[in-house]
Amino acid sequence: MTVRGLPMAVPAPGLPTRVRIHEVGARDGLQNEKSTVPTAVKAEFVHRLAEAGLTTIEATSFVHPKWVPQLADAEQLFPLLSGLPVELPVLVPNERGLDRALALGARRVAVFASATESFAKANLNRTVDESLAMFHPVVERAKAGGVHVRGYLSMCFGDPWEGAVPVPQVVRVCRALTDMGCDELSLGDTIGVATPGHVEELLTALGEEGIPVSALGVHFHDTYGQALANTLAALRHGVTTVDASAGGLGGCPFAKSATGNLATEDLVWMLTGLGIDTGVDLGRLVATSVWMAGRLGRPSPSRTVRALSHEDAEGQEGREAHKEQ
Repeated sequence: MTVRGLPMAVPAPGLPTRVRIHEVGARDGLQNEKSTVPTAVKAEFVHRLAEAGLTTIEATSFVHPKWVPQLADAEQLFPLLSGLPVELPVLVPNERGLDRALALGARRVAVFASATESFAKANLNRTVDESLAMFHPVVERAKAGGVHVRGYLSMCFGDPWEGAVPVPQVVRVCRALTDMGCDELSLGDTIGVATPGHVEELLTALGEEGIPVSALGVHFHDTYGQALANTLAALRHGVTTVDASAGGLGGCPFAKSATGNLATEDLVWMLTGLGIDTGVDLGRLVATSVWMAGRLGRPSPSRTVRALSHEDAEGQEGREAHKEQ
């Protein structure tokens, strides 16, 4: 599932030499599925992603099953991943979630905050400041135990209720999460409305606030086809951590036209063409997404998966025709 010598690597000035992909398909992707994926399939998905070279794979979420029934099997899934030579972050919404994660040996956790009051109310039933207060003991306890903490921040570029989100408003919450002790922040374009100039403006403002770019990751949705352009803008600014979802799994329930997360394969194709190392075997990754698409009963939305799996199918047809001759 590769195209002959393509993409040709042509490095561009001002870009990093290596990017760490934070794979979110097994958590952010599968939690948006209408039907529940069997635990064994989830476990195999993560194992296949690791075999493809991904080194950070978000495994699951320790949220109450009532709110995310698709991930109700966190206690059953996480032990099936033990021994994998990769980082396995998990989402923990509160101290109870943290307790459950730590009991299973999780060493990387994430909290999920909002830059806007409307989404904080809808997602957490709290104000922004109330949600930050809820996260404070979670982060404090995790850090005291030597656990790495990621802070997700949603609605950084636009909100379905409030519209445009002022940059200083986003910076304020980022500052609070950093001061709280988060090791890393993921800037989320939850409804996919960001454009490259907006990305650059936010990253510049965060730098002026004293938040190092090395502590930042970006999480773009491709609702308006801007995810790769926004990623490139972030890379030019020095960001080296990019969230992506194998096969483009996932989406935003608040944007009916959303096409989901940035597909990991599309990201790897672009980075390979720029001469940027990811450590990912694109052929194996495409095969994994084709396999998962089969389990979900629908084709992958990733353009790269479709292109390369089509090439592979045509090649197979050619080989079969040659045998018949």
